[in-house]
Parts: sequence; structure tokens; C-alpha cells
Amino acid sequence: MVAANANRGVSVGQIEHLQTGDRLEIKQSKTGKYRAATLNGAVVRLMADWLAEHPNPKSDAPLFISRTGKKALKVTSVNALIRGWCAEVGLHGNYGTHSMRKTWGYHQRVQMDRPIPLLMAAYGHASKAQTLEYLCIQDDEIRDLYDLEL
Repeated sequence: MVAANANRGVSVGQIEHLQTGDRLEIKQSKTGKYRAATLNGAVVRLMADWLAEHPNPKSDAPLFISRTGKKALKVTSVNALIRGWCAEVGLHGNYGTHSMRKTWGYHQRVQMDRPIPLLMAAYGHASKAQTLEYLCIQDDEIRDLYDLEL
């Protein structure tokens, strides 16, 4: 397990030796709690590829860097990038890192049939109701109860 602080971002040294199945614990700036991310093979390969291209692969350098190449990339900058990419492909709406997080959870629940308690833990939610409301799926599921053909 490797711990990182969300305010400072993840450094190159915190991930350069991680392997498939290792956990990266990131301290959330909003709550101060740690949230674990278990790395799959695809993430480990992508991180290795990125480190091979990283302009400053020193251990104390931010993993994801700003345009200046000196500071860690901030959430606001990532949100701006996502909005730009969405606009480029003609998606209209308010997209950002948070919408990606919600979309991940929605697909985990609806397409992968992951249980709500598991998603609650992943999101750090205190109740099933909070997670269902967050994912905007409760109304759809209730409607579908009445749409079933017997």
C-alpha cells in the first residue's frame, strides 16, 4: 500500500514500483479520509508507459503535471480538459471529473450488477439511499418493476 495526499497529488516515486493488485491510498482533501484504489494490469501498464514519457521522472515530481511542467495537475484543470474534449466531440452539458465518477458507478451498478453496499464503500457513502440518489438510478429501477411483462 502506498499513501498519497490529494492536495499535493501523487508523485512519481509513489507509483513507480507498484504492480498489479497493489493498492494506492489517496487522502481526500474534502473529508481527510483515505480512499483505496487497487491497480489492475491496464493501469500498471499505462503508468509504466507514462513514466517512460514523463518529462521529469524524479521520485518527488508530480505524476500528473500542469502545463508548466512544475506543479501537480489540479482537479480544476482536469475538469477544463474534460469540458474541452466533450465540446470537441459535440457533447453538450456540464461534464467533469465528478460526472466521470458518477458514470463509473452507474455502469458498475446497472451493467455489471454490482451490489449497492459495495458501491457505498467505494464512494464513502453512509447509506444506500445516498448512493442510489447519487447514481440517479432508483427511479429507473422502480419504474422497471412496473414495466415487467409477466
